[in-house]
Amino acid sequence: MAPRETIEVLESHRFDVRALECYVCERMADVKPPFQVRQFRGGQSNPTYYIETPSRRLVMRRKPPGQLLPSAHAIEREYQVMTALQGSGVPVPETFLLCEKAEVIGTPFFVMEYVESSPMTDAALPDRSSEERRGIYRSMIETLARLHNVDWRAVGLSDYGKPGAYVARQVHRWTSQYRASETERIDAMEHLIAWLSAHIPHDDDASIVHGDFRPGNLLLHPTEPRIAAVIDWELSTIGHPLVDLAHHALLFQTTPEDFGAFGGGSRPIGVPTEQEHLDTYCRLTGRASLPDWNVYVVFAMFRFAAICQGIMGRVVSGTANDPDARRAGARARPLAEQAWAVVNNQRL
Repeated sequence: MAPRETIEVLESHRFDVRALECYVCERMADVKPPFQVRQFRGGQSNPTYYIETPSRRLVMRRKPPGQLLPSAHAIEREYQVMTALQGSGVPVPETFLLCEKAEVIGTPFFVMEYVESSPMTDAALPDRSSEERRGIYRSMIETLARLHNVDWRAVGLSDYGKPGAYVARQVHRWTSQYRASETERIDAMEHLIAWLSAHIPHDDDASIVHGDFRPGNLLLHPTEPRIAAVIDWELSTIGHPLVDLAHHALLFQTTPEDFGAFGGGSRPIGVPTEQEHLDTYCRLTGRASLPDWNVYVVFAMFRFAAICQGIMGRVVSGTANDPDARRAGARARPLAEQAWAVVNNQRL
């Protein structure tokens, strides 16, 4: 039975299933046709498909059709980092094959295992006990700390990113991405672009960073209170771990409209406070403190707003994947305004 979070393949994301069968079956001896294909809900960027075959269940992730922004939809990089992390202790699906030829099904794609799990769609975990919530949040921050502790050179990712001046390059990158998908003027974004450029931390610490480590990209184990897999590695690179941590910490500062979070509301029993969560991370990574933390938080909000604007750009162009994309895209302005409010309330 197909996972309940799947739907019929959207008209705009259909492809030649027979061509996929031929390509995959030639390269995976234990996989036979026919393929039954459905599409996962969500996934604002790269369409993701559930594939049921007579012998096993698979997942395919591909670049979307249409004109793409430079450096976006980097499924080749997703495949590379997930493959490198096999056996590292970071829970990722096993990868099987990468096809960089667009002519097979229309865009490049890769195939990985289907992990029996459920998506973490609500950060408050309303259907879980307090003990289960505590275990899941502990597993969540342990997973992020474990990722940041991986020796990225030793796992073959020396060429995966440039560790120096990461924050400065990220500010430039997301400013460019925002400009490329801009559909209206947002004054708070203009203020943030200028402010962030003047407040770059001078710290070149480096690790593998996921780039979007939030509940929506975490899969929960079906019977145990822990993370079964981390997915959606499109934004991963070698970068500053506190950028990754700050993006994750928006879980405690944004609303259910954003991360499925509880910022500004009541915190469920079993869920740690933000400070407790950050303290656990520091213990696991050997950090004594989080220098320039407020700058990283402001940048995280700015980047999140730029991501939402990118979604809105796809809505306007007609290439958005998720039926809820317009609502997600509309979050760009309030997120930018929240970030600018943080700047004005902080003495940095």
